[in-house]
Amino acid sequence: MKLNRRVFLGTGAAAAASLSAPMVQAAGKPRVVVIGGGAGGATAARYIAKGSKGAIDVTLVEPSRSYYTCFFSNLYIGGFRSLSSIAHSYGTLASEYGINVVHDWAVGIDRDARTVTLAGGAALPYDRLVLSPGIDFVDGAVQGWDVSKQNKMPHAYKAGSQTELLKAQIEAMPEGGTFAMVAPPNPYRCPPGPYERVSMVAHLLKQKNPTAKIIVADPKPKFSKMGLFQEGWADHYAGMIDWIGADFGGGNVEVNADEMTVTIDGEVTKVDACNVIPAMKAGRICEMAGITEGNWAPVTGHTMQSSLDENIHVLGDATNQGDMPKSGFSANSQAKVAAMAIRGALTGSKVFPAKFSNTCWSLITSDDGVKVGATYEATDEKIAKVDGFISQTGEDADLRKATYEESIGWYAGITADMFG
Repeated sequence: MKLNRRVFLGTGAAAAASLSAPMVQAAGKPRVVVIGGGAGGATAARYIAKGSKGAIDVTLVEPSRSYYTCFFSNLYIGGFRSLSSIAHSYGTLASEYGINVVHDWAVGIDRDARTVTLAGGAALPYDRLVLSPGIDFVDGAVQGWDVSKQNKMPHAYKAGSQTELLKAQIEAMPEGGTFAMVAPPNPYRCPPGPYERVSMVAHLLKQKNPTAKIIVADPKPKFSKMGLFQEGWADHYAGMIDWIGADFGGGNVEVNADEMTVTIDGEVTKVDACNVIPAMKAGRICEMAGITEGNWAPVTGHTMQSSLDENIHVLGDATNQGDMPKSGFSANSQAKVAAMAIRGALTGSKVFPAKFSNTCWSLITSDDGVKVGATYEATDEKIAKVDGFISQTGEDADLRKATYEESIGWYAGITADMFG
C-alpha cells in the first residue's frame, strides 16, 4: 500500500485483538466504524445502533476493556469516589444494541478505500467513520517532561492507572511536603479540571497532611471559574495553595523528574509530588488520517463532519468546532448530533437542526459544588454559544450542596447514556 497524506499506517506494537461481540459486518447494510469509546464514541455508537433499529452495522474500536471517565476522576483523588465507581464496561453495548465492540488499536485510516486498519491486522471497511479519540500531548510543551516521565510526574489527564498513581504519590508525601502542578495552556480538556484537582488535592492533604503546601504554575493569566475556586481556596484551604499565573512567571517552567524539582521563572523548588498537565492536541489517529489543521480537527457544527472529509465525523476533545469547551458533556452532546446526521445520510431518517448543551461541575470541598454551562447552536461558521450560566461567589451552603447533588445525578445519567 502506498503511503501518502490520505493513507497512514501506524508502527506501534500490535496489541492482541479481542472482541466483545463477533466482528461480522452484515452484507448489504451500511457500515459505521467508531474509533474511541469515551463520552463521544460510546454515545455515538449507541445512538446510531439504537436509532437505526439494526439497519446500520456499527463497530466500536476501543483498546481498553474498562473505560475510566476523566470527569469525576478528581473526586477519586479527593476521596469522594472509588476508582471502580468511575469504571465502565462495553458489555451492554454489545449484548443489547448489537454493536461489534473490538478491543484493539486503530493504527491506520485509508480515506480513499474507506478502511480502518487495526494493530491486530484486521481491516474494517466503513461508509461513515466516527473519530472520538480524545487528546494527546504536544511534544516538548513542558521543558524537561515527556511521556517517558509520566510515572515520576504523572499527567493523570487520561483517567485510570495515571489517576491512581497520582493519588498514591500525594498520599506518600512527607509531613509538610510540597505538591506542584504545572497547568496547561488553552485550549485543553475540561477547562475547570486542573483547578478542581487542586481543590481535591487540598482536601486530601488537609485531612492527611495539613501542613503540606501546593504550588500551581499556570501559563494563563486567568482560568475557568477563577473567582469561585479562589474564594473556595481562601475559605477552606487558607495558606495552603500558591497559584502562580502568567504575570508572575507561571508560563516559564522547567521540571526535572529525576531530581523532583520544578523551576518557575528561574526559581528552583524541590517537590515531593508533581502533576504535569502539558499542552494538548487531538488524539493521534486524527493526525494519521490527515484531518487536522494545527493541533485540532476542524468540523462543521451542523453534522460534526470533518471539514476535510465528509465521510468522517469528529467528536469531543479532538475537534476545533467553535465555542463549546472540551468536556465529556460536550462530546456526548456532539455525538447525538453526529448520530442523527449519520442515520439520516445512510437510512434517510429525518434530521433536525443541530443544538448542543454543556455543563461542567466542580467540587471544591465536601458538599461545595459549583458549575458553569451554556447552550449552543450550529451556524455555518461554528458551534456558537446562545446563552450561559455560572455559579456565583457567596452562594449559601444549601445551594452549593444542591449543585453537588445535581452533578452526582448527571454522572449517573450520562454514563447510562454512554454505555446503556
